[in-house]
Amino acid sequence: MIYLKTQEEIELLRESSLLVSKTLAELAKIIRPGITTAKLDEVAEEFIRDNGATPAFKGYGGFPASICTSVNDQIVHGIPSDKVVLKEGDMISVDCGTFKNGFVGDSAYTFAVGEVDPEVERLMLTTKESLFIGIGQAVEGKRVGDIGYAIQSYCEERGFSVVREMVGHGVGHKMHEDPQVPNYGRRGTGSMLRDGMVICIEPMICQGKKDLVFERDGWTTRTRDGKCAAHYEHAVAIHKGKADILSDFGIIEEVLRKQSH
Repeated sequence: MIYLKTQEEIELLRESSLLVSKTLAELAKIIRPGITTAKLDEVAEEFIRDNGATPAFKGYGGFPASICTSVNDQIVHGIPSDKVVLKEGDMISVDCGTFKNGFVGDSAYTFAVGEVDPEVERLMLTTKESLFIGIGQAVEGKRVGDIGYAIQSYCEERGFSVVREMVGHGVGHKMHEDPQVPNYGRRGTGSMLRDGMVICIEPMICQGKKDLVFERDGWTTRTRDGKCAAHYEHAVAIHKGKADILSDFGIIEEVLRKQSH
């Protein structure tokens, strides 16, 4: 069942979503060669709790951490570990969720660790651009398939592939609500988008083929061909005319800009 939100509820979802963005910005300050993904998880959990929220991922379905850290050919749901040490040239997707005032915030960002290969940089840029192209379709009267078609066509035209098994979703009191929001599809198909819906749009785009495998931990997904994958996610409220993005990459990118100077 799809739950429509009031404007008051959307504002609470915005608060949770912005806390996710602020958490990712805190991690942006320390993502560098030599840091472990376990340390990123520790910093994220402390920051979330210090801001009056709880990590939405921790314990969800048995997931053991507060964030997902997926490095290079890992697509999503990587488990932070003190054995995973970031190195120059890596890319890392960090997916984060918060629970505050009864509502879930959920967003993801892919970071370069130092200087990455130009083709990896192009993958990251294309994936992020495709997210905003998908968001452009997230208005009342469109359908879920319009979002997926926009993302898929944009990425495939640039030589990348779209994961099929993992999709976006509705969000509210629970982290995963209806409808599912695939990053592929046909225009004019799928659930109708209505004013008051809140969804997470999250392209997961592969440098090579779209096929994935699960690692032995039962969570981490990895590209079958070992090529890189990128992942970006925004929480979006559906209205007439224009989508309302509840999370904010600007907070993260301000940190990244300062670090590059």
